[in-house]
Amino acid sequence: MTTTWAVAVQATLHCLTGCAIGEVLGMVIGTALVLHNAASVALSIVLAFVFGYTLTMRGVLRAGVALRTALKVALAADTVSIAVMEILDNTVVLTVPGAMDAGLTSMLFWAALAASLLVAFLLTTPVNRWMISRGKGHAVVHEYHRSH
Repeated sequence: MTTTWAVAVQATLHCLTGCAIGEVLGMVIGTALVLHNAASVALSIVLAFVFGYTLTMRGVLRAGVALRTALKVALAADTVSIAVMEILDNTVVLTVPGAMDAGLTSMLFWAALAASLLVAFLLTTPVNRWMISRGKGHAVVHEYHRSH
């Protein structure tokens, strides 16, 4: 697979979609339920992995792959990317003063969350490019589709 920045951006956007759904949902639920910051972050991380893996598995399953194999492909394709994104975006949200304590109607809450996802995207793209160039990460999905 040719490892271009465009391929890395596409892979990162795919991963960001699942992460963003989980991250936003986790933060919204945590904020709405007035959970402790650690609980909100933990919920966001769990949901980011769930949605990230689910989106990858959805495409692999559509190709006629068994559920167990699709899960293995998703784990191989997305684990590092999601982990890097989650470290970055949660670090940003946690370091913006007052962001975690701002309510759902606060511009600070949404701006910090949006900024955290942008930072995660920008810094995870080179990681994904490096992994794809070595046949790892999202390259696993592409290679799997080519061979089946």
